[in-house]
Amino acid sequence: MANEGQTSTRVKFYGVNDYGTYFQVEHAVKILEHFNSTLASRTISDILELYNAQLFTENNLFPKSCPDRQREACRSLIPELRKTIAKYFSIIDDANIASVVVDVGYEYHADLLHLLSRYKVYDRCGAATVLPVLEKTHIGMGAMLACRDLVRIYDQDVRVRLVSDPRNAEHLICKYLEHGGREPTYLPPSFTSTDTRMLLDSYLDSDDANPNLVELIAAARVDRETSIDAKLKLKARRKHDAWMEDFFKNNTGIKSGCEVSISDNQTEPVTASRDGLVSRLSYGRRWLEDNLDFPTILNNFLYLFEFTNLHMLLTLPSYQAELGVFERLAMNAGKNAYPIGLGFQRKEQISFLQVAFYRQFLQKKDIELESVIAWFFADYINDEFGAANLKFAPSSKTSSYLERSRHLFSEMESVVKQFSLYVENGELDTDLLSMTSEQMRYKAIPSLLTGKYAYASDNQDIRNILHLLFSDQSALRYINDDLRADDAAQLLINNQVAYDDFADHQKIGVDYLIGLDVLEEAGRRILFADVNQILIFKAIFDAEAASYYHHSAEARSSIDDMVGKGWLVRRDSLLTAPESSYFNYYLNQAEFSNGPDLRNKYLHGSQARADDEGLHFRTYITALKLIIALVVKINDDFCLRNDGKE
Repeated sequence: MANEGQTSTRVKFYGVNDYGTYFQVEHAVKILEHFNSTLASRTISDILELYNAQLFTENNLFPKSCPDRQREACRSLIPELRKTIAKYFSIIDDANIASVVVDVGYEYHADLLHLLSRYKVYDRCGAATVLPVLEKTHIGMGAMLACRDLVRIYDQDVRVRLVSDPRNAEHLICKYLEHGGREPTYLPPSFTSTDTRMLLDSYLDSDDANPNLVELIAAARVDRETSIDAKLKLKARRKHDAWMEDFFKNNTGIKSGCEVSISDNQTEPVTASRDGLVSRLSYGRRWLEDNLDFPTILNNFLYLFEFTNLHMLLTLPSYQAELGVFERLAMNAGKNAYPIGLGFQRKEQISFLQVAFYRQFLQKKDIELESVIAWFFADYINDEFGAANLKFAPSSKTSSYLERSRHLFSEMESVVKQFSLYVENGELDTDLLSMTSEQMRYKAIPSLLTGKYAYASDNQDIRNILHLLFSDQSALRYINDDLRADDAAQLLINNQVAYDDFADHQKIGVDYLIGLDVLEEAGRRILFADVNQILIFKAIFDAEAASYYHHSAEARSSIDDMVGKGWLVRRDSLLTAPESSYFNYYLNQAEFSNGPDLRNKYLHGSQARADDEGLHFRTYITALKLIIALVVKINDDFCLRNDGKE
């Protein structure tokens, strides 16, 4: 401000949970110290800065070194600050708004629109005057649509501007389709579904269409609210495919992928290596040929192909912890889209090749993978656990891959229903099974165990704990070039870190964790208060769930304690939430709009290119992988129940 703590960077309040706010607390206090209510020569930017400095005080944000006397002095200024801001905006009218609202920086655009609304400027001034002034100040359509009162009061004028430029369709796409938008988007009351359809269609016709946003339309659900129908989706998909084809004509890209092979000379069951972005997995022929019994064949998917971690949670799903910083910020994810990062794509490539190569290897030994699955349901769980009557019917060896795929999706649904009825009744009544026709929901498949999984609750403390300890964006993971790690937990485990090693702004987070009995100060080192507690936190951060019965008695006690605090909740189901989402992604559109929808397409006969045997082979291998994953989870359920009985 000109006479109130002038500085080259204006104070901006980003919110109480944004670290960008904490770095400015001293600056905000200085602004308030120099506040003079009688000063007349303020610009609109000066007023907006005062407003932001006021927000710091209202949210009790001060430097740690700020004495109580100074804090009280700042708080006492709030009534006069509000009065000064209100007086400034109250004199704005049609005659002077063009001279008052000038040179407002981007960081203050939202604040300006908010205060114009709060002090009824939109009610006093006409759209023909205000909107050109805002546009001259470089306030775009997106910012305007985030201001409810502006859109409501200037209804027709905003609608005319909105439909006049195909690029404005991007605001509709962000509102309806994009995941994680920060600001709400309000549409004029007069804006119709016909307007939406027309604007999206003209956007797809334009040369300026963003390929990422076009892809969101292609992957969106058919929805009357968004005016997206099958024709619009097809148009978007064709435009995106044409763009991709044209792009790769002149751009070779980066070689990535995976290779799976069998070695005649290798003594180890498996070796792994990487060449740049290409993963290579080699399996020893001797191991594979010496272990052709059905139990070991299934166990190979656990320990050789690593379909699960040590706690029998599937490694196949997409987990938030696997997404990189750039992926989280720039991923082109729709509101109903399954998060597909590079890590997930790599896992899918590897697991697909593992199933395909192993199936081929077993066929040469006169063993069909489907026969192994049939043995598991008909013989193994009956002999080991007394679960009778469960069946899986293998597909015919002479069937096409189209027919096999349809058969597997039908059998997958059947075994899920059989297991569910067994859990509910303690036995499988085949007559009752024949009367059950509704489609199974994968998240609703029951478990033989009570409270099988622990999840983080909506409690803000557990969310903060997981972020501070394990996020690569935590402020606690870096102290200096010698004291740094991928996350704060690793920093504390691998180094002797004292409390005073942290900067003042980091001590806020450390004090918070100490106050929650997560950390403790032990002289020259910060330690974890409970090692079992940290192991549970890590399990939940990595896989978004902890398998209760796979943990030690001490760790289960720690889970129970955190349930009592409201940090964790326990739920019963065969699959964890991320595991059921993985099945939904592939099989249906119950949860996601960007999945292949394989179960519905194949069972309803709507799959494309019925004569494309290569396409149906890929579907068949995917179906095999999903059934094997179900076998793994069902076996784990039976094993844990028996362990409990013993």
